[in-house]
Amino acid sequence: MASPNYSYQKRQRELAKKQKKEAKLARKSEKPATDDPDAEPLEGGDGADEGAPAQEGDPS
Repeated sequence: MASPNYSYQKRQRELAKKQKKEAKLARKSEKPATDDPDAEPLEGGDGADEGAPAQEGDPS
């Protein structure tokens, strides 16, 4: 019976890992490109509507 070729198996795992990493980087680089470039980023970051009236107990 032939012995397993561990170096071939290791190389295949490395290639699969490399492909997965490249695919992830490609997805990340595509994500900002799909956003509207004319849209202005939101400022404030607290998620509160500035035009909405403040509720009782709201410190702002």
